[in-house]
Amino acid sequence: MPVVVAVDQGTTGTTVLVFDRQGRVVGRAYSEFTQHYPKPGWVEHDPEEIWRVTLRVLRQACRRARVRARDVAALGITNQRETTVLWDRRSGRPVYRAIVWQDRRTAPLCEELRARGLADVFRKKTGLVLDPYFSGTKLRWLLEHVPRAAERARTGEIAFGTMDSWLMWKLSGGAVHATDPTNASRTLLFDIHTGAWDAELCAHLGVPAGMLPAVKPSSGEFGATEPSVLGAPVAIAGVAGDQQAALFGQGCVEPGTAKNTYGTGCFLLMNTGAQPVASRHGLVTTAACDARGGRAYALEGSVFIAGAAIQWLRDGLGLVKKAAESERLARSVDSTLGVYLVPAFVGLGAPHWDAEARGALVGLTRGVTRAHVVRAALEALAFQTRDVADAMAADAGSRLSTLRVDGGAAANDFLMQFQADVLGVPVDRPRVVETTAMGAAFLAGLAVGLWKSQAELERARRIDRRFQPRMKPEVRDALYRGWQEAVRRVRSGPGR
Repeated sequence: MPVVVAVDQGTTGTTVLVFDRQGRVVGRAYSEFTQHYPKPGWVEHDPEEIWRVTLRVLRQACRRARVRARDVAALGITNQRETTVLWDRRSGRPVYRAIVWQDRRTAPLCEELRARGLADVFRKKTGLVLDPYFSGTKLRWLLEHVPRAAERARTGEIAFGTMDSWLMWKLSGGAVHATDPTNASRTLLFDIHTGAWDAELCAHLGVPAGMLPAVKPSSGEFGATEPSVLGAPVAIAGVAGDQQAALFGQGCVEPGTAKNTYGTGCFLLMNTGAQPVASRHGLVTTAACDARGGRAYALEGSVFIAGAAIQWLRDGLGLVKKAAESERLARSVDSTLGVYLVPAFVGLGAPHWDAEARGALVGLTRGVTRAHVVRAALEALAFQTRDVADAMAADAGSRLSTLRVDGGAAANDFLMQFQADVLGVPVDRPRVVETTAMGAAFLAGLAVGLWKSQAELERARRIDRRFQPRMKPEVRDALYRGWQEAVRRVRSGPGR
């Protein structure tokens, strides 16, 4: 029976899932890789380490599924989006570590561009705000700070890509230098209206157009893996940035449908159909996928720190030994005793966009225990999602009726119930919470005819549980007012 293999290259690790035609996971493998923090606010990855980890787990997952290359109908890739890599075209070696989406080193450059009056230029063409989050300023930083990088980029020696492009280059033995609209739309260099790289934006950021990858549809053949990867060539047929892949995997292909992914960050997206909707409330407009994997649009709100806050409790404070322990501890107390954790460790994302804000634990009293702090960390994920959902409702002109959820923290029943309570709407969790990988698999499978329609894909999706809101409105409103006050305290600028 043919299968589709999905590579989910995330911020802290790479997961590979093997899906059969019924949407069942028949093989999986995962491995973390090293996080580098050379300076405060800087976050880097080693692209070569990511490639080695990805190749290893790709082979492991196929072995565990007992499939060979001839059984694989197609390979799909989904990835941490804005993380930026430059590499030498001849040697295939990176010229510097990858600068991760969380990295804040280009905040001064963003401020400089805003001071030059360019914020509206970028906003109108890309749908994005000038923030260090996006790839373009990271690319500019690399060109300025890596010896001879700018010169070599002008002569065509250096290639740029996000992690999808880097992996396709490595998987294909250097034959493919490509990306898709969902990843391209996160660079500050791509006009989402024309669906092409924009010469004016490239000029403002000093980026030679020749270093950019070709942009191909998210569902379609990009090329093939070289035989040494799995023993024979396999078509690379689906590519999407992680959040748009999850939107597709959740079946949110009609206008008004929305999902939230709880990963390292938290990402709420609403499909807006064939027309982009400009945000007036701190969200971004981005490329997404329609029912066939073609270009559509979405509103997105990005929360920088979500699951990473639980990792911090584990690795930084030692309050939990395993992330899964957080649910038991949160349930062991009735409330946080008024404690709020605002995890602005790398600034605040949507809808605040405050690069200089920093995290805080607010409302501490002598009676607070580690259980209260852990509960406050989980509640913070739900409150941050409410911030984005309210902004999205204001932009779209209607509130969410249901939220579809996925990602690692979606397995936490306490968090999902609290999320339903804070939003006041049902929360639907699928049986396979790794919908990011599922979306990449569906895009690849559609391209090669393994699935032929959304109706077939719907049969492959299954709901695990629906969480209904139970909290009284007055309690919900009081808790949320407390959260808003806590956020106000960490703000750095005029919005404080």
